[in-house]
Amino acid sequence: MLYHSTRGRSRPVDSAEAVLEGLAPDGGLYMPEELPEFDWKDCLTGSSMDMSAKILSALLPDIPNMPKLVRRAYTGKFETEDLTPTVPVGDFSVLELFRGPTSAFKDVALSMLPQLLTAAKKVKGMEKDILILTATSGDTGKAALEGFHDVPGIRICVFYPDGGVSQVQRSQMVTQEGNNVAVCAVRGNFDDAQTGVKNIFAACQDRELPFALSSANSINIGRLAPQIMYYFRAYRDLLDAGKIRLGDEVNFSVPTGNFGDILAGYLAKKLGLPVGKLICASNANNVLTDFIRTGIYDRRRPLLKTTSPSMDILVSSNLERLLYLLSEDTELVADLMKKLNTEGAYTVPAELIEKIQGEFWAAYCDDARAAEIMDRVYRELGYLCDPHTASGWAAAEDYVNQTGDKRPMVVLSTASPYKFPAAVLTAIGGDTSGSEFDQMARLSTVTGVPVPKNLASLQGKEERHTGVIDKDKMLDYVLSL
Repeated sequence: MLYHSTRGRSRPVDSAEAVLEGLAPDGGLYMPEELPEFDWKDCLTGSSMDMSAKILSALLPDIPNMPKLVRRAYTGKFETEDLTPTVPVGDFSVLELFRGPTSAFKDVALSMLPQLLTAAKKVKGMEKDILILTATSGDTGKAALEGFHDVPGIRICVFYPDGGVSQVQRSQMVTQEGNNVAVCAVRGNFDDAQTGVKNIFAACQDRELPFALSSANSINIGRLAPQIMYYFRAYRDLLDAGKIRLGDEVNFSVPTGNFGDILAGYLAKKLGLPVGKLICASNANNVLTDFIRTGIYDRRRPLLKTTSPSMDILVSSNLERLLYLLSEDTELVADLMKKLNTEGAYTVPAELIEKIQGEFWAAYCDDARAAEIMDRVYRELGYLCDPHTASGWAAAEDYVNQTGDKRPMVVLSTASPYKFPAAVLTAIGGDTSGSEFDQMARLSTVTGVPVPKNLASLQGKEERHTGVIDKDKMLDYVLSL
């Protein structure tokens, strides 16, 4: 299967090379020339690992032995064999994506990506080490570090915004063990770190380096593709619970900043899964809400620090893939991305935004409303959720109230509430004194919900990665590794 750049100015590559490169040389993102024919009904049979293997085999056919790779990726790492269980909460269902080794939805993809990369490296006969270069708004970093530490032939470097992640998220990264890992804070926000990573890829194209660069961000198709599975898993869970019949459409509300998680839902729909409306849930950094409602993407606004830091993003990289999928016009995509980079904004043609609005609906939720929802969902329904999930819940409520759509609704829960204990305690009226580790213990005492073992074990661990650099020093940092 050939993969093309969304900007159309790089040569086509096979799926193994697309995973290895991460970002296309012209700055675009790799997408398959056409999506494969896929038996979505057959995919609903078997375990979550079976589903994953079928989807990944279809999308990445040049990487062999996919069932074996999937088993290596997931066996023994998640709290449940389902990997991502769906639970009923009031009128909605919640897809719990935080049952993996770092308590965030990124675990599903970043447990799989190391297997895909090492297998692709073997397929292509690559002898150089691979350096995984990643920017994180909080969750990708630790999930990538957990997946890649001490993997032979692969090194990893993670940049995160200094002061822009929670204490728990920072602790997860700076205490990471492994001889092949580097973690560094960047003075700036997530968009600065993400732009810096893209600039490093561009600057290194013509350099002779002792390693090959790749990415663990969702700009890498090998990071995005494994996320498709859990939409199939949720649909199967609703079938098993008798909430739908085969063929019924299901709506999904997805908290997202970089547009990767919700794009995986759209790809599931393109593969045949009966997905109804995809609700794009943002926090107060509502650039995606404005875009989906108006067709104008404008990042020229302050980046707000919120209680849902993983969505504190103004440049949503994966939106480029959606523009490509719905326009089929690489020149248009390249022009829009150039305008975003040079002018900070772009406007899509009317017929394109009409197509987008046919598939997606958007809403946003500020910190005050997220707190209200965390409190209400806990008090009335007995379910403890984090601020990102609260944004998804808010958008789902808005959608149902404004449209009257009665199709079943699944809210994606992207992180454990224990990654953001201060925000959750504040919402439910708890005491927020002390460190975040004190807050985690108090939250567990108050609610009876156990602290995930991987988070409880962080307190007192040695900090190994304490560097902080200016954003214009990121390339120098990478070249010094």
